[in-house]
Amino acid sequence: MRGMGALFDPWSEFNLGLVGATAALAGLAIVAASVNIREIVASRPLVARLGSGIANLLLALAVTAFALIPGLELFWYGVLVLAVTVAAGAFAVGAGVALFRDPDRADVARFPKALLAFLPVAAYGVTGVLAVTGIPAALYVAAAAAILAIASAVVVSWVALVEVLR
Repeated sequence: MRGMGALFDPWSEFNLGLVGATAALAGLAIVAASVNIREIVASRPLVARLGSGIANLLLALAVTAFALIPGLELFWYGVLVLAVTVAAGAFAVGAGVALFRDPDRADVARFPKALLAFLPVAAYGVTGVLAVTGIPAALYVAAAAAILAIASAVVVSWVALVEVLR
């Protein structure tokens, strides 16, 4: 099996940049939420959605950090990706359940809000499966998943904070 070095050399700067960016964004999301923490914790769906957004950023952070481990084989990279994807998936499920159990029937955007939590998880699931099966295209899917995770987390955070302030 090919080592990660040969596959990831062209991706190292991209992954290094994403490690820093996702770590910074996760911290900023936590700080932004803490400003209105009383209002946020009063709403189970908001807590779950913000938790899922942060979990997706941490998922992107972990997957891009795994790609920087010297000598890691594609198979083991895939195993690690799948492990952290399952953990982030638990947050996405929690967000979806909280959204659909919310008694506020005026919220007509439940499905799109739940979908935002699941899209990065699904993309990383595909990444992990491709990597475990030895398909190098997993690295392209991982790159797309990282960008999707960042976009999803930013949108989730923005929508949640707008909901708190209305």
